[in-house]
Amino acid sequence: MPELLLELFSEEIPARMQARAADDLGRLLAEALGEAGIAFEELRVFSTPRRLTVVIDGLPARQPERTIERKGPRVGAPETALQGFLHAAGLKNIDQCETREDNKGAYYLAVIKAKGAPTGEVIGKIVPEIVNGFPWPKSMRWGAGALRWVRPLHAIACVFDGSVVEFEVGGLNSGNVTCGHRFMSPDAIEISGFAGYEKALADAHVVLDAQRRREIILADANRLAGEQGLELVADEGLLGEVAGLVEWPVVLLGRFDEAFLEVPPEVLITAMKSHQKCFSLRDPKTDRLAGGFITVANLAAGDGGKAIIAGNERVIAARLSDARFFWEQDLKTRLEDRLAALDKIVFHEKLGTQGERVERLRELAREIAPMVGADPDQAEHAARLCKADLVSAMVGEFPDLQGLMGRYYATAQGEDDLIARAIEEHYRPQGPSDAVPGAAVSVVVALADKLDTLAGFWAIDEKPTGSRDPYALRRAALGVIRLVLDKGLRLPLRALFSCALQLYRNQRGAEFGEERGGDLLGFFADRLKVHLRAEGTRHDLIDAVFGGGQADDLLMLLRRVETLDAFLKTPDGADLMAGLKRAENILRIEEKNDGPGAFGAAPDVGLLLKPAERRLHAAVRAVRGDVRRALEKEDFTAAMSALAKLREPVDQFFDTITVNADDAVFRANRLRLLAQIRAETRTIADFSRIEG
Repeated sequence: MPELLLELFSEEIPARMQARAADDLGRLLAEALGEAGIAFEELRVFSTPRRLTVVIDGLPARQPERTIERKGPRVGAPETALQGFLHAAGLKNIDQCETREDNKGAYYLAVIKAKGAPTGEVIGKIVPEIVNGFPWPKSMRWGAGALRWVRPLHAIACVFDGSVVEFEVGGLNSGNVTCGHRFMSPDAIEISGFAGYEKALADAHVVLDAQRRREIILADANRLAGEQGLELVADEGLLGEVAGLVEWPVVLLGRFDEAFLEVPPEVLITAMKSHQKCFSLRDPKTDRLAGGFITVANLAAGDGGKAIIAGNERVIAARLSDARFFWEQDLKTRLEDRLAALDKIVFHEKLGTQGERVERLRELAREIAPMVGADPDQAEHAARLCKADLVSAMVGEFPDLQGLMGRYYATAQGEDDLIARAIEEHYRPQGPSDAVPGAAVSVVVALADKLDTLAGFWAIDEKPTGSRDPYALRRAALGVIRLVLDKGLRLPLRALFSCALQLYRNQRGAEFGEERGGDLLGFFADRLKVHLRAEGTRHDLIDAVFGGGQADDLLMLLRRVETLDAFLKTPDGADLMAGLKRAENILRIEEKNDGPGAFGAAPDVGLLLKPAERRLHAAVRAVRGDVRRALEKEDFTAAMSALAKLREPVDQFFDTITVNADDAVFRANRLRLLAQIRAETRTIADFSRIEG
């Protein structure tokens, strides 16, 4: 079956955008073909610095016949509306339409049989729309045209079944010509299909497949390092970036003066990576950084790469000299002496400076320390120093090293190792794969840092919205959750939010912000769902326990969820759940009529005339004490077992009692009994939130 080959050829696309752009191009093409009713067998995407390519196999030669339905005006609509609809649908009179009904009444529907167009013709309409509306994160307009692209777009090759699909976009006419490597094979290449296209590009020094470029770079880098008795410092992010910078990767090994190895290895690695996109090397015998690096060129030079290596060595030497200068200068100033400079760095215009923030962190860390089993004085001291490296020259040059450099400077000035580690680790965990701090002092400062951030941004109503989270608040909340669960911490979150907010108010005035502890706890519930869903925990059980008013202690919340999950898997749990849901549904309906809280009073025992309702009332009273005693001991299994005693009385009640009795007095009394059951069960969980 026919094949489609589409290539968009441009100036160099930023490496970080290439993979997403190729995926977007393939997705948009697939969606547009699907909307046109055109099926295909396989779609593949490719990217290089200068091109995005899609190849689609198994396309039909022609679009199939389709049935298109167009909804028209209501029956009885004005004549002008009917005529406008008929004209748009290509029909002559209203008798050619069907009549259908919805909840608003009858309307006209045009059912049009559309003949299929040649697939190439459909593609010729689809591609310009995709190119004109392509979702680049950033784009530019150049020349006199209106087309926006990430970099100037030079050519579009579009070939279907060996023939050019003709169209025009932004002044560019489609064709069947591409170009090879910019320097090594710049001549035009005529193409007719993917097999010939991929081979022609390879002959013209272009490796089309990004994954293949990664493999070449990694294999050659490991080989060159091994020949020198060294090994590559793995860096998947850098590998992907470099693969997006070259079309013909040529791996080279360079050297630098080993005197630079006196500087912390992370500094050298970062300097070479950020400035020159070079990989670092280590000596496997000592597991220490070695005086060499790997660079990847985009061409095979006639001198074997000697000039390229020499150029990189000169630049690397200059960059490492700068890094050594920063390191030596920073060591001359103690962290304490840098604290005053934090008053000149704005954390957020509504939340004050980093200096003010450090003062809050000190007090919050002292508050949290006893809950974590850390020494309050050590926790406060670590919190006081944790942001000091932000005003160092090294972090000014390499912001990614914040925290780490603080640890180095703290160690160099003789601080206890617990303090130094807390300075480095207080940013952790920064993601699901990042390690959780180990020592208690580190955990305290990490919690203080995240809780201060969350409380502050919540107070000024700068919460995440949709996909936007500019202050990484979701990450901060997930960090708190991981710290709590990993370390088994009992933290009263609501009280800590209030404490953090009060520290802001001490600095910025009593009227600062709003108390949003409940709202923030709801945000934590959402983040906890995300965290636990990957482990197979049901999100509705989290909702149920939060809804039961037990949202303040995440560790206890998790234990409640686990116990509730186990309980609902038992016959007693499943049957009781059905009865409680029935009670919840009846109350919800009746409270709409009588008003919220209409049945909040205790039932009148004198009106409980039938055995089933008397037995249920007695069971509720008995269970109440058992459940509360179990909860006081935090024995959730015992609480669930006590609750299970309601199963038979609830079943018998619904089997023999009519809740909505004709007599309003008896009806209200029975609804009060159900409300009492609901109130007691919600001391454990809100069963109305459980699905199923």
